[in-house]
Amino acid sequence: MGERETTSSASPAVGRALDILLHLAGRSGPVQAAALARELGIPRSSAYHILTVLVDRGFVTYLPQEQAYGLGVASFEIGSAYLRHEPLERLAHPILRSASARLGQTVHLGIVHGAETVYLLKERPPSGRSGEADPALVTDVGVRLPAHLTANGRAVLAHSSPAQLRALFPRQASLITRTGKGPRSLAELIDLLATDRERGWSEEVELVSEGFRSLGVAAFDHNERPVAALSSTWQRHYSKHSPDEVREVLERAAARLTAAMSGRRPASGTRLSARRTSPPGGSASRGGSAASH
Repeated sequence: MGERETTSSASPAVGRALDILLHLAGRSGPVQAAALARELGIPRSSAYHILTVLVDRGFVTYLPQEQAYGLGVASFEIGSAYLRHEPLERLAHPILRSASARLGQTVHLGIVHGAETVYLLKERPPSGRSGEADPALVTDVGVRLPAHLTANGRAVLAHSSPAQLRALFPRQASLITRTGKGPRSLAELIDLLATDRERGWSEEVELVSEGFRSLGVAAFDHNERPVAALSSTWQRHYSKHSPDEVREVLERAAARLTAAMSGRRPASGTRLSARRTSPPGGSASRGGSAASH
C-alpha cells in the first residue's frame, strides 16, 4: 500500500477520533458509546474501535459503573500545554493594537479569576493618537479588580449561572465597592448581568474610579463560553467617540478574537438556567491594584 493510499484510508478514522474528543469536551459528563455513535453519525463498530484506541493512549477514560466515556489525562495534558504557550495573549495582541489605534485610547484584555478581573494585556494607542481622551491609566498587566465592578469582568460574569454567582459572592459583604457605587446584593448583580447578557456588552460608570467609564465585550470559545473580555476606559465627560462608537469597535474586536479561537458567540438573551456553563476563571498569579478598568 502506497503512502498516499495509507494516508487516505487513515484520514476518516483520524477525523472521527477528533470528532469524538471534541464531542466529549463539549459535554458536562460522560457519554455512552452508543450515544456517541448516534450523535456523531459514526457506525457503532467504528466508534467502539476508535474509543478503544483513545483509551489505550490515555485520551479517553472508560467508566465501568456508568458504561460511558469521558476525557482522559492525556487530553488534559494537551490542553495544559496549549495554555502554557499563552495563545490567548498572542491571538489578542494584534486585535487590541488595531482597536486601540482606531479609538485613540487604551484597550485591555482581561479574564475573570475567582471573583476578580485580571488584566492580561494593555494596549495603548500609537504616539500622537491619544490626546486628552486617553488619560494616564494605572491599570497594567496582572492588575486585579473586583469583577462585579469592571465592565471587563461583568462581560464575562454575564454568562455565569445564578448558582455560580452565589458561589463567587456568597455574602453581601463580597460585593465590595470602590466609589460607593455598584450592586449591593446578589439579586441586584444578577439583574445587571441579565441586562448585559441580553444586549451583548457591559458598561460601568464611576464604579471603579471617579470620573471614568468603561465598556466591555466578551470573546467566546467553541462551547460558547466566555474566555476573556476586551474593554476600554475613558474620561466620563470627555471622549473623542460616543459610547456607541466605542462599543462597535470593541464588538468587532471581540468577534475577531472569538473567530481566531474558533469560538462561537451565544445567542443574546440565552437563559442561564438552560445552559451548561463552567465557572468563569483563568490561571493568573499576578497581583496588584488599580484605578482603571
